[in-house]
Amino acid sequence: MALSKKPVTGMKDILPEEMRIRDYVISVIKETYGRFGFTSIETPCMENIANLTNKQGGDNEKLIFKILKRGEKLDVAKAVTEEEVVDAGMRYDLTVPLVRYYSNNAANLPSPFKALQMGNVWRADRPQRGRFRQFMQCDIDILGEPSNLAEIELILATTTTLGKLGFKGFEIRINDRRILKAMASYSGFAEESFDSVFIILDKMDKIGLEGVEAELIQNGFAAEAVGRYMELYRGLEKAENGVAYLAEVLKDVLEEDVAKGLQEIIDSVSATKSSDFKMVFDATLVRGMSYYTGTIFEIAIPQFGGSCGGGGRYDRMVGKFTGNDVPACGFSIGFERIIMLLMENGFQVPDQPEKVAYLIEKGVEGRNLCDIIARAQDRRKDGTQVLIARMNKNKKFQKEQLTAQGYGEFEEFYKEGLKN
Repeated sequence: MALSKKPVTGMKDILPEEMRIRDYVISVIKETYGRFGFTSIETPCMENIANLTNKQGGDNEKLIFKILKRGEKLDVAKAVTEEEVVDAGMRYDLTVPLVRYYSNNAANLPSPFKALQMGNVWRADRPQRGRFRQFMQCDIDILGEPSNLAEIELILATTTTLGKLGFKGFEIRINDRRILKAMASYSGFAEESFDSVFIILDKMDKIGLEGVEAELIQNGFAAEAVGRYMELYRGLEKAENGVAYLAEVLKDVLEEDVAKGLQEIIDSVSATKSSDFKMVFDATLVRGMSYYTGTIFEIAIPQFGGSCGGGGRYDRMVGKFTGNDVPACGFSIGFERIIMLLMENGFQVPDQPEKVAYLIEKGVEGRNLCDIIARAQDRRKDGTQVLIARMNKNKKFQKEQLTAQGYGEFEEFYKEGLKN
């Protein structure tokens, strides 16, 4: 039987054209984030299964690629439970590995610690446009900074990067998990039901306010609580300033500093931004990860029609590893979706070197071949990109392919001498 030439479902081969764009975007990300004081780190692609299944990752914990034990430790025949054959998994995001990394190395790291981490993650998800089972994530995180300075810096660094990549007119939608909980509490929902309420609320952009109301009723929530909840959102639609409106209505169940801090983030970013985007308070923003404890935010790019990144504050996650909580906040760019949008819009990598192709006729060899290679080496010293290749029978098609790859100059070498 012939071997399969296609990649595993949900994964893809990356062709040179896309790889050039990916490399360029990575360079912009590293250069821009470096100017904000973020330093690169790297963590293993695998984590202990206990770390990945500690009820912090939301639905992503259902999508883990699990790894069997090895050697004598693996005895499938005698196994009764999954725990007996599985001890590790492929990371489904970069936050859990970062927190483990920080917990293990905090004594050797500055405080606050500003980390940049880029790497592949794996989720056993249903592949679709802009979503794969193996994909690159790009995270920046600040650990050890309890104030709103962390959120402000993360948003400014991320939006500056997007601006440098040519994105305009996008939105940073922002909310706070404490506001979500205060709204649910004010409405009369029991605390143990908050997560179920938020799962339905998260569908607002797809089914609208009336759809959310109907689904809450269908799931058995009291009509009085649902009605009061919906009135909050209808009031927000009329309010000139949503944060101020909720601060007033929820004053008996929401700490004053929460709304004040959120408004400070919005105002500070809006006053100091260097890219074309808008800060938008969105009281329907939930974010799926259960480890978020405060501010949450998301990138909305009109061309995509969905989230192209997000993040938030997760102040209690380090404590799961060390017993001592450390303030932490992070922002992740949807790297694969950004690449997809750039390619769909015909993005060209700027400031590319001059590209020259040397096409050599079959039979040119020995001293003559060495002279041609030496000539290419001299041009490469000046920064020119020189491709040396044997001439195909269909030279016209070969040159068309090279032209499509950005080669604008050709030199042809024959046994009898050079032809331009």
